[in-house]
Amino acid sequence: MTDDDFMRRALSLASASAAEGEVPVGAVVVRRGEIVGEGRNRRERGKSALAHAELEAIAAACARLGGWRLWECELYVTLEPCPMCAGAVINARVRRLIYGAADPKAGCAGSVTDLFALPFNHRPDITSGCLGKESAALLKGFFSKLR
Repeated sequence: MTDDDFMRRALSLASASAAEGEVPVGAVVVRRGEIVGEGRNRRERGKSALAHAELEAIAAACARLGGWRLWECELYVTLEPCPMCAGAVINARVRRLIYGAADPKAGCAGSVTDLFALPFNHRPDITSGCLGKESAALLKGFFSKLR
């Protein structure tokens, strides 16, 4: 499977969030070509600031793999990670981060700031813009319906 294939799965999860009235963000963790964790935004439903797609996907991958180090894994997410999720990527030792749409309001992989450029003990490889137009369109459509 390709980056686009895994991002399509993340987009499917994001669409499920949108259908529930959540901001449409989806994420998958992949190890050796297999999805080992999935997550989607559920902040409203869970009444939790921590219910981000990336955190759900990372937690699911850690549970499935039996450890917190995801050094063999890639994280695909439809929206550039916020500071909290960027920190989780660093702390989980995710090997590679692939995201779709840039987030000019909270993105921490280069849009607002780049936490990954700081001298932390881990720095993932980053690919931006994977199905970025599709990810941005999903977000734009969601917010236009709210207005």
